[in-house]
Amino acid sequence: MENTTPKSRDVAGSLGMAVVFASTTPLLLLDAGLTIEAASGSFCSAFDLGSDKVTGADLATLGSGEWGGPQLRSLLQATLLGHAAIEAYEMDLVRTGLPTRRLILNAHRLDYVGAEDVRIALAVLDVTEARLTERLKDDAVREKQMLLQELHHRVANSLQIIASVLMLSARKVQSDEARNHLHDAHHRVMSIATLQRQLSATRAGDVVLRSYFTELCDTIGASMIYDRRLLALSATVDESITSSEVSVSLGLIVTELVINALKHAFPDRTRPGQITVEYGALSSGWRLAVVDNGVGMPADHADRKPGLGTGIVDALARQLGASVTITDTNPGTRVAIVCP
Repeated sequence: MENTTPKSRDVAGSLGMAVVFASTTPLLLLDAGLTIEAASGSFCSAFDLGSDKVTGADLATLGSGEWGGPQLRSLLQATLLGHAAIEAYEMDLVRTGLPTRRLILNAHRLDYVGAEDVRIALAVLDVTEARLTERLKDDAVREKQMLLQELHHRVANSLQIIASVLMLSARKVQSDEARNHLHDAHHRVMSIATLQRQLSATRAGDVVLRSYFTELCDTIGASMIYDRRLLALSATVDESITSSEVSVSLGLIVTELVINALKHAFPDRTRPGQITVEYGALSSGWRLAVVDNGVGMPADHADRKPGLGTGIVDALARQLGASVTITDTNPGTRVAIVCP
């Protein structure tokens, strides 16, 4: 008796159909002409298609033709020829009168020994909700960053107003001691305002220290150096990158040390000078230093009670796990903060 079993029932077809019918993932079995030989119940349910209208239909004719895109068809034909396999191909399924669905497609050629025809198993994953959730999350993160930057900007403006009030008060008082205290307060408020400006201009994440310290020195110089023709402030920094949290502490240390150098290294404000901020990575840490070529440390330096600026620098260095070393460079002073 002549065997009447159709070619579609060869080895590949039989195995493919068994996989499709058992699949809980939306899955299609396609022949070499991209005709659907079998469809899982999950596919028909997911896309509101009757199984009787799917089996035996050309893929391009499903629904209103939304599965017949030329790019998808080209990829499937390349898969049939063995030139490629579709791995996580994303496409929008645009349907008339229905919401657009975002899909991820995976297609693999089924070609077994003894099979008469080649077939494709096409798996479909609907990621519409997942992509929507990701977009909402990204929008929320961007909105939070914008609000945070706006907060930094407003705080910086408020601090500058406070600094202006302090400077006006310093000009009015008669006592030299009170005037010096007000000037110190003005410098510290300006240093915090400067860092706030930096934060408002820097996105959350890693901070490139070369540009960070360069901009910080430019801002400090513009607001605190009495005559930039006599006194220069610059930064020499390597390619190091650090977190925004650590950069804030480093910025506060630099600002305090620069304020201290401006106040004590060049007391007569007549001699030319240079203040340099240095930063470099070590084999297992980093080194930050502020160096000046001023008058150097006073003879009774060791006996003097540490000032507020010194206390701030020591506290910030401890938070970073670093140590502070002060060296008389003759002329000038070098203050180094080393994190081993």
